[in-house]
Amino acid sequence: MTNSAPTVAQAIAHALKRHGIDVIFGQSLPSAVILAAEAIGIRQIAYRQENMGGAMADGFARVSGRVSVVAAQNGPAATLLVAPLAEAMKASIPIVALVQEVERPQVDKNAFQELDHIALFASCAKWTRKLSGADRVEDYVDAAFAAAASGRPGPAVLLLPADLLREAAVPSQFERSACYGRFPLDRIRPAEADIEAVARAIVAARHPVVMAGGGALSIGAPEALARLQDLAGLPVFTTNMGKGAVDERHPLSCGVLGALVGPASLGRYTRSLLAEADLILQVGTRNNQNGTDSWRLIPPTARLIQIDIDPQEIGRNYEATRLVGTAVETLDALTEALRRMDLSARTGARPALETRIATAWRRFEAARGPLVQHNTSPIRPERVMAELQTLLTPDTIVAADASYSSMWIVGQLRGLAPGMRFLTPRGLAGLGWGLPLAMGAKVAKPDARVVALVGDGGFAHSWAELETMVRMGIALTVVVLNNGILGYQKDAETVKFGTYTTACHFAPVDHVAIARACGCVGIRVDTPSEILPALRDAIASSQPTLIEIITDPGAHPAISLYDGTLDHAVAAEPELV
Repeated sequence: MTNSAPTVAQAIAHALKRHGIDVIFGQSLPSAVILAAEAIGIRQIAYRQENMGGAMADGFARVSGRVSVVAAQNGPAATLLVAPLAEAMKASIPIVALVQEVERPQVDKNAFQELDHIALFASCAKWTRKLSGADRVEDYVDAAFAAAASGRPGPAVLLLPADLLREAAVPSQFERSACYGRFPLDRIRPAEADIEAVARAIVAARHPVVMAGGGALSIGAPEALARLQDLAGLPVFTTNMGKGAVDERHPLSCGVLGALVGPASLGRYTRSLLAEADLILQVGTRNNQNGTDSWRLIPPTARLIQIDIDPQEIGRNYEATRLVGTAVETLDALTEALRRMDLSARTGARPALETRIATAWRRFEAARGPLVQHNTSPIRPERVMAELQTLLTPDTIVAADASYSSMWIVGQLRGLAPGMRFLTPRGLAGLGWGLPLAMGAKVAKPDARVVALVGDGGFAHSWAELETMVRMGIALTVVVLNNGILGYQKDAETVKFGTYTTACHFAPVDHVAIARACGCVGIRVDTPSEILPALRDAIASSQPTLIEIITDPGAHPAISLYDGTLDHAVAAEPELV
């Protein structure tokens, strides 16, 4: 081998560059690939733990619209990628994972950290292959990116034998120059006859509505949905994952529904609009349990029309008219078809709809008013959200951990533009991913203001990445709602069993001290009057900042599970008519 001959590792790095990769979330392994990548200007964001690195790659892909890359060692490091890749699989996020394999002569000999990685990733990746030889580098890298970005996006795993990485690459006689680094890779739309039929159905419907899921946040889709919403006068609900797909200040925007239908929720006053719908146009939503309040929200008399890039998702839980295609192309085609039709009925119905939706928002604001204005300690999370709302711009990115943190964001904050990003790990909803999602988002958009909202329970999974923020220069604001408990666990167990386990309470933790020990700015907030100044200073700062807010352990989002149980003392408001 001569010094001028590129190694397999170097060929991989150049192939990544061709697909637009300028960042790898890694921890120096596979070392040969990381060294080769850094030598050509690809930055390594060196996480502290693979679980967090996978979530960083997830956040990066969601915000950038690009395929992200995470790298890991074989064995235990690889196993720690399973959880974030499973989230990405459920949430349709394209990630290419580069995982080192043991050297080929050591296979099946109980080599150090040897594991069957193909079996390991079988349930959480669309595609898992092992690089077969020095002459197939570009073939396999391209196949990994095509698998991740095409059809329904998701993770792809490329296994790299350590000894093969050191070999000289064998140039292919067929040059590859394509870039598969953006998603969706293939732009497709349904047949014109199917588009026309759906457009006619919308015109004929008396009460059509839209339900927008995470797929409505794909590139160009929010703007396309906004055009359809305006033209056809369609009320739009979003799922938790679809939060941000529409401007929630738009007079036809109904906010997030899902399970958020308890007392003092917006859904309490908007759900009747969905219940009365005779046609529901669904955009990129899986009709999962959370998005449909355990499959109770969809009226059995409504006709469902599903737009989805994944043919198998259409009709999974409800029979639906099929529109298989990418969201932006399908929505734009539907809008163009509607322009050629008589929309006078839709135009005539719009003023009453707008009045009804505005009334629902007003009633929501009035119902949550005492919680938002709560002025004693410990602090209500609704008060924190109200103060944060005043500092948001359409370009602010808000990320949340799973469980209550996600619910506070999707149920209490209001989106300010189509495509505003609220990142919540609702694909699999594992604790600990709020901070790394925010970090990946900040790496993707360094100039954006990024806020991560986490509970003290979930944050315990990701403390170590505070040091990563400092070391890698990732300046964002982390808001820790510290109530000293696993809130959802405690409340759900109380509802279901009348008591809760000893795991639900924590010993006191000084999160500010942890943040300062890692080099972050740390601020503790004990009283409501301290919230806004702390948030304002942190969001404007160029330093990684943690704000620990001591919150009420009795506070919980207004989800249906607690309506009539924990919230039995709250009088049910009459439905909006």
